[in-house]
Amino acid sequence: MKKELKLIRLGQMDYQQAWDYQEQLFSAKLAIKTRNRDLSSENQLPISHELLLVEHPHVYTLGKSGKESHLLLDEAGLAAHQATYYRINRGGDITYHGPGQLVAYPILDLEQFKTDIHWYMRSLEDVVMQTIGEWGIKGGRYPGFTGVWLEPESEQARKICAMGVRTSRWVTMHGIALNVNTQLEYFKHIVPCGIDDKAVASMSEELGAELPFERVEEAFVKQFAQVFDVEIV
Repeated sequence: MKKELKLIRLGQMDYQQAWDYQEQLFSAKLAIKTRNRDLSSENQLPISHELLLVEHPHVYTLGKSGKESHLLLDEAGLAAHQATYYRINRGGDITYHGPGQLVAYPILDLEQFKTDIHWYMRSLEDVVMQTIGEWGIKGGRYPGFTGVWLEPESEQARKICAMGVRTSRWVTMHGIALNVNTQLEYFKHIVPCGIDDKAVASMSEELGAELPFERVEEAFVKQFAQVFDVEIV
């Protein structure tokens, strides 16, 4: 039998609220794993898997390895752009979330999949590449960096999807941000992912038209189910 993955659509939600919800699910899994250590296999509690889909208001988030200087706005500038800023506990540098961007937070126990972070990150990239491929957009990998890129081997290399995750005892949180109909001008106020010489892209900019957001969500969920071999519930 395939593992079940609970799909949770959060709609438009404040970043802090979604972060708190992730932390609740994440902490609950860690607590169950701690409890299960002292129990026989038949008495162990099951650990569920969730995929959260959300759109955030304008927000900049800085990962553990990021530099404060990569945010190019002061408090007044953030207010002028109706944006907020958080330093958070995922890996990676600074990125932007906002309307028209598909943000996905898988809360998984990788011990039930594969205990390999490299495999997990590459699998997330595969999901995104197959999703945008449904619209004829060819994604690829840029050597040395995570995420999904367009024309990565050319001077026109540009990033269409950022990634940053946190894991503890093989439980995951945070995830990916795919630019669908994203307002790319907001990326001008940061050094995206700490990379100062590469552009960002969106599906709508590549195709010259706004995309049906829910349709992209559906494609992403379908591809996630295929890549991770799960049943969506």
